[in-house]
Amino acid sequence: MNEQGSQPEPGGKALWHGRFAGGPSDELVAFTESLSFDQRLWADDIAGSIGHVAGLAHASIISNLERNLITEALNDVAAEMTAGTFVFQASDEDIHTAVERRVTEIAGPAGAKLHTGRSRNDQSATDVRRWMKRELLNVASRIIELQDVLLARAEAAGDAYLPGYTHLQRAQPVLLAHHLLAHGWAFGRDIDRILDALERIDVSPLGAGALAGSSLPLDPDFVANELGFAARFENSMDAVGSRDHVAESLFALAMISINLSRIGEEFVLWTSDEFGFATLNDGYATGSSMLPQKKNPDIAELARGKAGRAIGNLTGFLATMKGLPLSYNRDYQEDKEPLFDAVDQVTLALGAVTGMIATATWNTERMQAAADSEVNSATDLAEWLVQRGTPFRDAHALVGQLVRRHLAGEGSLRSLAQADPALGPDAAALIAPGVAVQRRTTPGGAGPAAVSVQLERFKRKVIELREAVTTLIR
Repeated sequence: MNEQGSQPEPGGKALWHGRFAGGPSDELVAFTESLSFDQRLWADDIAGSIGHVAGLAHASIISNLERNLITEALNDVAAEMTAGTFVFQASDEDIHTAVERRVTEIAGPAGAKLHTGRSRNDQSATDVRRWMKRELLNVASRIIELQDVLLARAEAAGDAYLPGYTHLQRAQPVLLAHHLLAHGWAFGRDIDRILDALERIDVSPLGAGALAGSSLPLDPDFVANELGFAARFENSMDAVGSRDHVAESLFALAMISINLSRIGEEFVLWTSDEFGFATLNDGYATGSSMLPQKKNPDIAELARGKAGRAIGNLTGFLATMKGLPLSYNRDYQEDKEPLFDAVDQVTLALGAVTGMIATATWNTERMQAAADSEVNSATDLAEWLVQRGTPFRDAHALVGQLVRRHLAGEGSLRSLAQADPALGPDAAALIAPGVAVQRRTTPGGAGPAAVSVQLERFKRKVIELREAVTTLIR
C-alpha cells in the first residue's frame, strides 16, 4: 500500500506509468492488493485527506476554492461509504486509491490536486495511527467494563472463600473477592500499557512524504493540529520507516489476551464437576451435539485459545520488521491484518468474558469445603510456632512431619497438632473451618481487613483509569 504500488484503471494509466512500458501483471495485482482489508480505514483516510487539503490551502499551494471543492467531494465520499453505496472498482488497489479516484470523479481537476505533497507512505501511516488511537481506547473502555464486573462481584462475594493455588495444588484459603481482584489489577496494567503506547502513537507522519519531506512549503505542525495529533514527526525517514508503535500495541493486545486466557482457564476448571466452584449462565455456555447432559464453557475455552492467535500476530509482525532497512518498505503493508485481527478478537473476547463472569453463579459451599481441608492450615501452624520463637525452618519441618503422618492415616491433622507438645490445643484450633483465611492480615493479603482496604483502592484505580480513557476519547 504505497505510492509506487498503485495500479491503473482499466484503459487508464497508473500513477507511475511514465517509468513503465506496460501495465502490471494480474499476478502482481493479486499479490499486492490491500483493499480487501484496508477499506476499513476509509473514515480515517477521508479525515486525513481533509486535514491534508486544509494544510495545502494554509500553505497557499492550492486555493481556498479548490480546498472547498475537494473537501466537499471527500464528504460526499464519506456519505457514500456510510450509506453503503460507494462502488469499488477493479482498479482500486487500496482504500487510498479508491477515495482519490472517486474524489477526482466528483471534484474534477481540483480532485487531481488531492495528493499534492503527500505520499502513500505518510498517508497510510497517518490512517493507521488515527485508527489505532480510536480503537485502542475502545479496547480500554471494554477492559474497564470487565473491571466493573470484577469489582461488583468481589463486593458481593462478602466473606466467601476458596483455596488459593500454587502449581494448581491447594495452598492457602483466600477470599473470593481477593481472587477476583487479582484479575482486576492485572487488567488495570493492560490499560496502563495502552495509555502508554498511545503517547507514541499520537504523532502525525503527514508531511514526511515518501521519506524525505517535500520541497513544497508544507506545515506539518498545522496539519497535525488539524487532525488532532499531539505532535508531528521529528524525522521523515523514521515517520514512514518505523512501525514500533504497531508492535508495541500488538504486545499490549497479546498481554490482554493472555490475561483473558488465564481467567478463562480458571473458569474451565471451576465449572467442571471436579471443582464445582461455579456454574455458567445458560446464555454464556453451549451444549453438545451428541451428549445431552453437557454444558460447555466455550467462551472460557476460546478466550484461552485465541491468546495463541494474538501471540502469533505479535511474533509474526516482529519477524516482518526485524530485517527492514530505512525507510519505507512494502513489507509494512503487513502491519494492518495482524493489528485489525488482534483488536477485533480482543474486543469480542472482552465482551464475552465480561458477560460470562457477570452472570455466573458461585457455589460457595463447594469452594469453602475445598478451602477447609486441614492441610491448607499447615502454614498457620508453622507461623504460630514462629510467633513463639521457633526458627521458621524448624517450624516448617515439624509441621511437615505432622502432615506426612496425617496423610499416612495416623489421624487428623488437628488431633496430631493437639497432641504434639510443641503445639497443643491453641495451635490445633487454627485448623477449624474458616479460621485460616481470617489470619491473612498483611496489606494486600487475602484476609477480610486487607481485602476491605484493597476494594477501596481498586475502586479508586478504576475511577482514575476511566477518567484517563474518557478524557482521551473526548
